[in-house]
Amino acid sequence: MSVFIDQSTRLVVQGITGRDGSFHAKQMISYGTKVVAGVTPGKGGQLFEGVAPVFNTVAQAVRETQANAAVIYVPAAVAASAIFEAADAGIALVVCITEGIPVLDMTRAMPYVTEHGARLIGPNCPGLISPGKSKVGIIPGNICKPGTIGVVSRSGTLTYEIIHQLSTHGYGQSTCVGIGGDPIIGTSFIQCLSAFQADPETEAMVLIGEIGGTDEQQAADFIQHGVTKPVIGFIAGQTAPPGRRMGHAGAIISGSSGTAAEKMAALARAGISVMKRPADVVPLLKERL
Repeated sequence: MSVFIDQSTRLVVQGITGRDGSFHAKQMISYGTKVVAGVTPGKGGQLFEGVAPVFNTVAQAVRETQANAAVIYVPAAVAASAIFEAADAGIALVVCITEGIPVLDMTRAMPYVTEHGARLIGPNCPGLISPGKSKVGIIPGNICKPGTIGVVSRSGTLTYEIIHQLSTHGYGQSTCVGIGGDPIIGTSFIQCLSAFQADPETEAMVLIGEIGGTDEQQAADFIQHGVTKPVIGFIAGQTAPPGRRMGHAGAIISGSSGTAAEKMAALARAGISVMKRPADVVPLLKERL
């Protein structure tokens, strides 16, 4: 099985005629994702790649195509508005790839999404993929293979390295979710871990965290008390100096709680096998499965 997306996902691409939106929409269509519509205000009436009709609004797209998921590739200045529009249209899953969205915008967008009963993944994330079923976002489909390992990551391209290690050694994935590393994100480690725990075909999980904040410590506590499946963990930024932001806007150490060492210790205390480098994921999985 998979979590959040599968063969029934009907996707609308917001910003489908832009540079990034058009490139990744083609990739998603090639992978087999049901891209049923695109949205670019003022460009309604076009047909993208002979497959997806383009609409002026998400509401029109949902009405005409019964889309149930949206992925956002629009500039940061209007990304929050795109999130509002998707939630207003009744979209159940909103995936925001856009980076650089002001935190103040997200303080308004996040409660709005919740009030409308939708799930937001991101922003500033690579999206998610259920190998062999559906791909929403920018995770390369060629490095993934169907299987039973659930992957949830706050990091970016490091996720691809660990997925590649898994696939190369025969460990396919049920779903891989990039939750994003901004200070305010829509879906947490805990929500993903809970979904993997409930998925009967996910046998083990890989959690990829990074410095800054306390999300990994909270996830460790949840795993210790609410997860029965094996979990392998990794923390990026093990050599980062205090006070220096590394990569994501949320990846900054303040005091001791945000350091890689403290996070790795918290994971270990919760019974999670902790990688020191991405290549360790396969040997640790072999020990636990």
